[in-house]
Amino acid sequence: MEPRFVLEVTARPSDIDELDHVSNLVYVRWIQEVAVAHSAAVGWDVNQYRKFGAIFLVRRHEIDYIAPVMLDQTVRLETWIESWKAASCVRRTELFRGHDGQLIARGSTTWAFVGFADGRPQRIPEQIHRNLGAWASGQAKSQA
Repeated sequence: MEPRFVLEVTARPSDIDELDHVSNLVYVRWIQEVAVAHSAAVGWDVNQYRKFGAIFLVRRHEIDYIAPVMLDQTVRLETWIESWKAASCVRRTELFRGHDGQLIARGSTTWAFVGFADGRPQRIPEQIHRNLGAWASGQAKSQA
């Protein structure tokens, strides 16, 4: 199994939909937030990408919703890079409810690496492969 980056979040009032549970849109936001946090944790925040001249953008999200999350419940987000291509990668994410550890959702996101100037795909540098792929579980800092 690939090493996983872990982030914790808590369902806020603004996350709750008309069915009194966390909106499906929030799951998408959380999946993006954990990916961005993972990248920043290994030295690739948005400023570093700007200096480099390219950044990852979402090409595709697939999410399986398994169980609901309610207001004030904590969710543990776990993410890792499943596969790499020249100018894209597939990142997997699993979401677990904090109080009982139940898997609540799983996602697969295809990220394209594109230039800021022209929006065209660019080859992912080896340094990014090493930084994101070598994440050791347990190094992550939980955030709420």
